[in-house]
Amino acid sequence: MDGASIVLIALVVLVILVFFAGVKTVPQGYNYTIERFGKYRKTLSPGLNFIIPFIDTVGHKLNMMEQVLDVPSQEVITRDNATVTADGVTFYQVLDAARAAYEVLGLQNAILNLTMTNIRSVMGSMDLDSLLSNRDEINAKVLRVVDAAAEPWGVKITRIEIKDINPPRDLVDAMARQMKAERDKRASILEAEGKRQSEILQAEGEKQSLILEAEGRRESAFRDAEAREREAEAEAKATQMVSAAIASGDVQAINYFVANKYVEAFKALATSRNQKTLILPMEATSLLGSLSGIGEIAKEAFGDKAQEERTSSRIPNTGRSEGDPS
Repeated sequence: MDGASIVLIALVVLVILVFFAGVKTVPQGYNYTIERFGKYRKTLSPGLNFIIPFIDTVGHKLNMMEQVLDVPSQEVITRDNATVTADGVTFYQVLDAARAAYEVLGLQNAILNLTMTNIRSVMGSMDLDSLLSNRDEINAKVLRVVDAAAEPWGVKITRIEIKDINPPRDLVDAMARQMKAERDKRASILEAEGKRQSEILQAEGEKQSLILEAEGRRESAFRDAEAREREAEAEAKATQMVSAAIASGDVQAINYFVANKYVEAFKALATSRNQKTLILPMEATSLLGSLSGIGEIAKEAFGDKAQEERTSSRIPNTGRSEGDPS
């Protein structure tokens, strides 16, 4: 092999080396920054790219996918001077490779310190009770502040989550006792309220029972009064009839009136509680005579009426009206 062939081979190898030096393949999810003599020139996107060999060089290889940054535990003093330990995670994504490479030195360290500082700031401005119950509010406040601070670096903070908030053990025990006391108080209130409702319902039932009982007594008294009124009306009517009969000279009516009073007096003597021996002030024949007088009155009254009914039933119905000569 002569010298010309060797030179030709060397030139071909050199061309191949130069070609491969100018070809850059960027994987998916990454961006490369290109520097020319130390100055930023452009950003290579994923795929096949060409640069000027030995003049343009790759400055930074940046991951453009969303990344997770673990925030270590740190102690935080709340507004009411309670010390708690908190940790979390930060999700971020590089949107501008050039700014992320040249605007900040140590991007992950900067984001981590920025997140930890703002967690202490936000949690330190809250009371312990609010701190434990408003974790979403803490996440939103820290995210808003850190995202605004990281925007000049070409980074988007997508999410910040507080994983654990751990108060001291003695504080946890005190909170447990407080919660138990609160629940016991609530249970006592509910029990007292139930007892109160039960007593109210019982009193209401007794009230309704008394009302119904009073209504019953009122109705019974009304019925008794009505019965006495009817009895008095009947007695007055009977007395009126007897008086009319006496006025007309009917001796049997007088016997009825005397016998009625005699029977009532005899009944009062016979039903007396302290009456053991009954002494009749008149003869038994007088009572029988009075009773026979009552029978005569009834016979006269009802006998005449029955006679009239029999007579009217015996008159044949000829179908003629009064005054018809035929």
